[in-house]
Amino acid sequence: MPADPPDTDPSDQDPYERDLMRRAGKGGAMSPWLIVGGIALLGLGAYVLFALL
Repeated sequence: MPADPPDTDPSDQDPYERDLMRRAGKGGAMSPWLIVGGIALLGLGAYVLFALL
């Protein structure tokens, strides 16, 4: 089933598409856990790097 084009009237949108938009948020921003995990991964990399030097 094709996706609804942007700025489609909400009454004309497919219910499945509305559910996806509600779950993803308007902007589709990155998950906070993805940012926290990235920072933790950088910290772990720095720890290993400094342990080897």
